[in-house]
Amino acid sequence: MGLPNSEQELIKAQLTLQIYSLLKDSGKTQAEIGKILGVQQPQVSLLLRNRSGNFSVGRLMEFLTALRQDVEIIVRPTRKEHGALSVVSA
Repeated sequence: MGLPNSEQELIKAQLTLQIYSLLKDSGKTQAEIGKILGVQQPQVSLLLRNRSGNFSVGRLMEFLTALRQDVEIIVRPTRKEHGALSVVSA
């Protein structure tokens, strides 16, 4: 994409989409979700608008585990000049 940290921003967007998908039909209020995630309601609002805000990739993964999801990190050799990051949902 040509932007600074574009690969990391793409990962954050993909993780945020996973969180959004889990939250949108949960039937819980933003305050209830905030308690589960350990954040304030305005931060939940960001997630429900599919915005990663200032959350790090690590923090977004913590949110997923708080939402009863397993997060798996796999490291393997690449045949390309540089490795790549990706999010795959099951």
